[in-house]
This record gives sequence, C-alpha cells and structure tokens, in this order.
Amino acid sequence: MSVQRRLLPGMSALAAFEAVARLGSFTAAARELDLTQGAVSRQISLLEEQFGRRLFQRDSRNVRLSAAGEIYADAVRSALGQLRDAALGLMSNRHSGILNLAILPTFGTRWLMPLIPDFVTRHPDITINFATRIGRFDFARERLDAANHHGMPDWPDADCTLLVRETVAPVAAPGFLAERKVAKPDDIGRLPLLHMATRPGAWSEWFEHQGLDAPTGPGMQFEQFGTVAQACMAGLGVALLPRILIAGELQRGQLVPAPGLPMESRSAYYLVVPHEKRGHPPVASFREWLLAHVAQKNAVVLE
Repeated sequence: MSVQRRLLPGMSALAAFEAVARLGSFTAAARELDLTQGAVSRQISLLEEQFGRRLFQRDSRNVRLSAAGEIYADAVRSALGQLRDAALGLMSNRHSGILNLAILPTFGTRWLMPLIPDFVTRHPDITINFATRIGRFDFARERLDAANHHGMPDWPDADCTLLVRETVAPVAAPGFLAERKVAKPDDIGRLPLLHMATRPGAWSEWFEHQGLDAPTGPGMQFEQFGTVAQACMAGLGVALLPRILIAGELQRGQLVPAPGLPMESRSAYYLVVPHEKRGHPPVASFREWLLAHVAQKNAVVLE
C-alpha cells in the first residue's frame, strides 16, 4: 500500500469511525449509518490495521476512544464537517461559499440581524449559517468562521475588530420609578437591582462612576439582556443596560432612564476572526461589508 493510500482511508471507514466515536456504541453507529454492527466493526478494524494503532478501548459493556483515537476523532470530525459544508455549497449553487457565524443572542438579534438583508442583497452567493454563543469557544472544534464578541480585544490567535462601543445606563419601567419617587442616583441603591451574570461588577462600576458607594446584597441574575429587559419592563427592578440594545423599548416608552449619568463600558463589541480564516472569501467579504456599515454609521453620528 502506498504512503498516500495509507494516509487517506475510505469515506465509509471514516464515517463509521466518527459515528462510533460520537455515539460511543457500535450498535448505535450501525443504526445511524443503516449498516450491520458487523460491518461497522470491520470498518474500524480495517482502520486500526491500516494505522497500526488501537483507536478504541473495548470491553464487554463499553467502547471508548483510546488516546490516539481522541486525537484522530477531532481531526476526522473537522474534516467531515468541511466536506459536508462544501457539498451543501455545491448543492445550493453557492459558489462563493458558506460563512458560519457565531452571534451574541441580543446583540445579534437587535443590532446585527436588521443589517443582514443588505449583505444578502450584495452577496447573494454567500450563505450565512448562524449559531448562538455567549462565551469564548474553540473555533476549530466548533467549525465556526467568525464571531461577535463582547469584552476586550484579546481573543487568542484571532483578529478582533471594533464594531461598537457600549454605553450603559440604568433603566426601569415608568410606573416602577413613579411609585417609588426616585429622584436622584443614590435613590437607586435602595431599589431591587437586576444583574447580568456575565457582568457581575457592572453595578459597582456604575455607582463608582456616580461618586457613590455601591449597595451590598443579592439581586436577581439573568444570562441574557433580552430577559433582563423583559424583567425590567415587568417592574421587577432597575437594570443597567446597553442603550444600543434597548433603543426600541426607550423609544416606545416601555423603559425610561433612571436618574444618573450613563457610563461607557470598558468592554465593547468586536468581530472576531481566527487567523486561519483571514483569507476565507466569505469571511473577508462579510468583514469588509460590516466595517463599511460601521464607518457609514459613525460618519452619520459625527455630522
């Protein structure tokens, strides 16, 4: 067998290996692939014979990846994913490719998504697949090409391009403030404060920004801005929210500013592109289009 042939197993063997690795069972893999258990077992045995390494540890009850199998499984999973994406692109006649984009739930919905129709009009040959992510992740493992990110521009092995700086302000339902006669910033300290779990120190920073001591004590915590905004409108307390994400609620009068100065956050919103995806045509097209939009919007603000 040539070296090239030895390093490139057949697709049937790779599909069987990936299924067993993911499902942890020859029986489940056979069911998914519509094969017999014996056929799947033979494919795995052929792979192990081809490489001269055990890919799975087997006993009477369980099958699990060996150390070598763990490493190979990550590579096979990524390679099969790229082949699936390429096939989808060809089948849909999308010759410029696919962009797999991670978005933040509220920022993606309220800031980015209204812009996407313009991108689709300008780049009809690019298909965007959206995935929701809140924290940092491994681009290679997740098979994502770019991401929205809130925080500092310090994502490892990636370019972080500034999109929007963030200004936060305390807001509440109109009736909530009226009933409690809130007139000045230090009045907020005696009210129920709603917290974002991802920003535990935000209220302390805001009170410091006002020259006030931050109150102590627990408060409701939320994982997403959309949820805390709804809780705020329901009269559960005062929330410290990015104005860019609640523009609609403020305009409609569902939320109103509470006393106190807005504060520019230390963090901002970025487009993150891993170094290995810089030259990927859909990523380059999306980045160029998005930065042009940001520049245009900033120019309007300065006029």
